[in-house]
Amino acid sequence: MELKLKLEQLHQRVNGLKEQIKTEEATKNAFVMPFIQILGYDIFNPTEVVPEHICDIGTKKGEKVDYVIRKNDEPILIFECKHWKENADAHNSQLHRYYHVSKARFGVLTNGTIYNFYADLEKPNIMDEKPFLTIDIEDLKDSSIKILESFTKNAYNLESILDSAEGLKYIKAIRKEFEKEIETPSDELVKLLVNRFFDKTLTANRMISFKEYTKKALSVSINESISYRLKSALDINEKIQNREESKVIPIDDIQEISKIITTEEELDAFQIVRAILREKIPSERISPRDTQSYFGVLLDDNNRKPICRFHFNTVNKYLELFHNGKDSGEKIQLNSLDEIYDSRSQLHQTVANY
Repeated sequence: MELKLKLEQLHQRVNGLKEQIKTEEATKNAFVMPFIQILGYDIFNPTEVVPEHICDIGTKKGEKVDYVIRKNDEPILIFECKHWKENADAHNSQLHRYYHVSKARFGVLTNGTIYNFYADLEKPNIMDEKPFLTIDIEDLKDSSIKILESFTKNAYNLESILDSAEGLKYIKAIRKEFEKEIETPSDELVKLLVNRFFDKTLTANRMISFKEYTKKALSVSINESISYRLKSALDINEKIQNREESKVIPIDDIQEISKIITTEEELDAFQIVRAILREKIPSERISPRDTQSYFGVLLDDNNRKPICRFHFNTVNKYLELFHNGKDSGEKIQLNSLDEIYDSRSQLHQTVANY
């Protein structure tokens, strides 16, 4: 993805300059302004990227937010910046005050390496206490970059971002609770699970034992799941490597392959399709084929037998199906990877057509 590549280049810049950046102002100029520019906004146009924007708060006059991003003459995003050595989570009260009077729907608190994105999902015009999205340029995640794409000048879509923000917020909260349960299972979780197979009274002593059993069971299940995913990813990479090594590749093709980035999300989608198709055919007949523009799934590693394609390199994700027997597929928008299961019958039909 072009956005990811630019962020990786910014990461290299930040690492190379960090120790020379002594002030907050230098952090803004060296790190934050390039980040805003990467999003597609003209940092040299003061009507689009407004520096030192006045945000008078009640009787306090002359309060200024570092940057306001405007689109179609409306404020859409405010940035409050700190020195790169400061904690990006420690100053959200200041951003909170600016947010209230800025009329922008999103606020960003950053130290030039970590960018915390806030919205008003809980109460209108009151910034939430917790960010719904965090971009750490030292630890870039494909899932976060896809959300960040919605903030770029060419792709900005308020409703799409708000939908994603709500989902990210609650997923993060559920994940946090789940991690707590893994570390220290609650009585409620233990009772929920144990009562499904244990018909005796759960005494205090039994509860202590079952808590430990639950903790071990969750740990083993997660570790085995991770091992399976790693093995599957290695199997896919090995299959791709063997396929490429079996033929002479022109230099242009080598350059093309080097631009291909297979994401974790694409691998997860491939595993779902493979699980669906294993109901009809052996798994070794289901082959991955990643390209710059899509991730394809083929029957017998044959380009003339496409089963489906994943288009995940845009703001919206699509599954392309070929069950109609035509060269051109039918694209279905996906809100989550689980929706791939809704196309089970079409995927089965595609294989049957071949």
